[in-house]
Amino acid sequence: MLPVRRNNQVWVPDIFNDFFDNSWMEHPKATCPAINVLETPEQYQLELAAPGMTKADFDIHLDEDGDLVIKMEKKQEEQHKGHYVRREFSYTKFQQTMLLPDDTNREAINAKVENGVLTVTMPKVKKVEAEKVCKQITVE
Repeated sequence: MLPVRRNNQVWVPDIFNDFFDNSWMEHPKATCPAINVLETPEQYQLELAAPGMTKADFDIHLDEDGDLVIKMEKKQEEQHKGHYVRREFSYTKFQQTMLLPDDTNREAINAKVENGVLTVTMPKVKKVEAEKVCKQITVE
């Protein structure tokens, strides 16, 4: 059984299909996982789609510039008894460096993998409000 893609949008002339056809181009074998970043008043939360990945497949660290580096590599130990007809989540290697905002508490960053999603939680540094000081400045 082979997957079939039906194009029900017949309003687009075939000339456009031919013009934008890129089947002659070589497609890379690697894809990049989707990343969401959520900001709340207390933290930043990064979510990275990682189907089939375990915590052993990740290397997450801060580099010498204090940037967040996420490396992901899937060790292909299991061999399947067939071939994929279609394979879209075949991340084998991935690396992303993310510049962190200045208000990130770099000492408190943590990560977990659950249900095919890597979640990196980056708390914000708590802002200490300066005491309001009333003081008369003498001009000399």
